[in-house]
Amino acid sequence: MLGIFLVSCLFPAAELSDFGHKYVMEVRQQQELLLLEIERSVAKSIRQEESRKFSVNSSLSFNITKDSLLTQPIIQGGEASDTQSRARRKFVKEMMKHAWDGYAAHAWGKNEVRPVSKSGNSGTVFGASDTGATIVDSMDTLFIMGMDEEFARGKQWIAANLNLTQIKEDVNVFEINIRYVGGLLSLFALTGDELYKNKAVEIVEKLLPAFDTPTGIPHGKVNMQTGMSWERRMSILSEFGTLHMEFSYLSDITGNTMYKEKVESIRDYIYKKKMPKNLYPNFLNPITGQWGQDHSSVGALGDSFYEYLLKEWLRSGKADGLSKKMFDEAVFGIEQKLLQYSSHGQTYLADWRGGMLDHKMDHLACFAGGMFGLAAIHEDDEVSRVKWMNIAEGITKTCHESYESSFTKLGPEVIRFNGFFRPVDRSYLLRPEAVESFFVMWRITKDQKYREWGWKVVQALELNCKVEAGYSGIRNVNILKSTDDVQQSFFLAETLKYLYLLFSDDDLLDLNQWVFNTEAHPLPVRGVNPLYRAHGTNTDSLKTVHLEL
Repeated sequence: MLGIFLVSCLFPAAELSDFGHKYVMEVRQQQELLLLEIERSVAKSIRQEESRKFSVNSSLSFNITKDSLLTQPIIQGGEASDTQSRARRKFVKEMMKHAWDGYAAHAWGKNEVRPVSKSGNSGTVFGASDTGATIVDSMDTLFIMGMDEEFARGKQWIAANLNLTQIKEDVNVFEINIRYVGGLLSLFALTGDELYKNKAVEIVEKLLPAFDTPTGIPHGKVNMQTGMSWERRMSILSEFGTLHMEFSYLSDITGNTMYKEKVESIRDYIYKKKMPKNLYPNFLNPITGQWGQDHSSVGALGDSFYEYLLKEWLRSGKADGLSKKMFDEAVFGIEQKLLQYSSHGQTYLADWRGGMLDHKMDHLACFAGGMFGLAAIHEDDEVSRVKWMNIAEGITKTCHESYESSFTKLGPEVIRFNGFFRPVDRSYLLRPEAVESFFVMWRITKDQKYREWGWKVVQALELNCKVEAGYSGIRNVNILKSTDDVQQSFFLAETLKYLYLLFSDDDLLDLNQWVFNTEAHPLPVRGVNPLYRAHGTNTDSLKTVHLEL
């Protein structure tokens, strides 16, 4: 499609025999049949919907006024007004059921499922312990989709079995925070059930020893049994910078200010340090406080640090001015150094490494389209608002084109603009960042193309990643059937959630009331969302709206 996305051939030219050509054609025919089945399923849902006499009032469990809809959070239901979007959303929900059922049947209690070999995955970031990462990560998606039976089973497991102290290995503080703590806090906000808050407290208490450093910058790993960490490596910007929202919200709902103080100490320390070249390096020594190598990125190692500067400002009801100030300063450096435009006019965020630009963009950086979009709509300065929206649209388009340019129509792990690829660059790990930006950009622009781009991702997932026991990542986006046999927990937590919301009404998890953590777990906005459930407030009378539109 475009020259910068160098697409490897399905077979090397010299080996593209008649047999190879015939195989490709047969697969193409099978995929076309599958696409027809998908569209027939959607069309059937549309016909059923149009034939059904539908009344909004009859779908409500209690009477609500138009004014109350503006303030009471809608956390389930929220169907779009057009039948096509409702049918597509229904299809995404069926994908969630297939992914969940495969995990439940073959890896219940394990962290993840291997959907091809139909077994538990022992090679996760949490080790081989049975700590149910997929269960905790998926729960708010199940709740939002109204999958009550599956949700009830997950809750039962959490109540009886969730105990991270059984993990013998040192664990990544960042991953525990965004998946487990974030997931549990989201569940507490959505349901008000103290079980989830108490479990979050138990886990965070076990993470706190990682913060016992001279600088207050936590070690990257900690042992949940001993509280010790033998790791003496550099701490990573995207890891220690992606704790703020969860720890601050936990303080607000427990009344224990210690959690917020820990993350405010991190931010204050970073704020007082000078940014070399107006960029935050990706590594910091937690003992000496010295920056590491000259490497900055909005992709891997840097990404969610910038995301949380903006989102903590939003989550705090725009009370946390320091977060916004640091975001503005960081974006200034990003615009100066990392923001690039290819010879084909494509917008991307390069890495800065050793005084030079590395002209590549990670799939992880595709979240930045949504980040710049959110920043734009909340920005008072008109010049910055227009500039950031243009950046948002450009990055999101580049990420979409990386999908369109591959054989499978799925985006590679790394987009390179210099023509040099490594094998890992071409993998697709069921990542959510592109559809996250499609979702956010749809919400704030109402440009139909974002829904169409998301639907193409749905089709590509069905054609290339769906297997009997769930969905598998693929090793090469230009090679058929190159499954990696891993269904990542974030596929259920993020990718499918964002696709579901993309085809939902804006009132479902209204972006004015909710902020998504970097694992797509929604956290309520302080002072705006009645489900904030701050410590000391009466939440018994709270009502939530389950609205079908």
